[in-house]
Amino acid sequence: MAERRTRGPWAEHEQRRNDLADAVLAIVAERGLAAVSLTEVAAQAGVSPGRVQHYFPAKQQLIEAAFERGNELSSARIRQRAGSETGVADPRLVLTTVLTELIPSDATTEAHMRVRQSFHAYAFADETIAARLRALYDDFHRQMADFIRMDQQAGRVPGELDPDATALGLVALAEGLAAYVLIGVTLGSVARQRLLEAVAGLYH
Repeated sequence: MAERRTRGPWAEHEQRRNDLADAVLAIVAERGLAAVSLTEVAAQAGVSPGRVQHYFPAKQQLIEAAFERGNELSSARIRQRAGSETGVADPRLVLTTVLTELIPSDATTEAHMRVRQSFHAYAFADETIAARLRALYDDFHRQMADFIRMDQQAGRVPGELDPDATALGLVALAEGLAAYVLIGVTLGSVARQRLLEAVAGLYH
């Protein structure tokens, strides 16, 4: 099964979907989410509008694909920055790397966070998307809490700290700061520094 998924029609299908999702991210980075349409994505990807519609009949599906693609690319950047698989890397390094990845720092991360924030906006009126986000966040918060627990067990973080509540607060801080960066309330460098200080505060 794995062999077939790395080549042939399935792999080609996935590559075409990824190319279109990348086109969405590029448009968002340059002109914002409002500029995304089947026609604009087709032009960006160098294909016909009919080809885009074949894979993504509606704009919302394009946004969802870009959201997933952004997460995939973000995970790859995190692995690269952490220097190894997140399951075996230093817990503090991974915690810091994952959280600061949520702060826009260049066109790629800005596009990802714009799509991510837009996906949240869709969830306000769509319970299917809201349920999907809840599941994603449950997993995300649990992973962040696990890194905190690891350093508690190693004696680097106070044992009385609640890992779950702390993880939720750190993720909320990171995404709130990301929103501020996107609308120009604060600079990305300032947001990252504030986040680094919050993580460092766990290790006093």
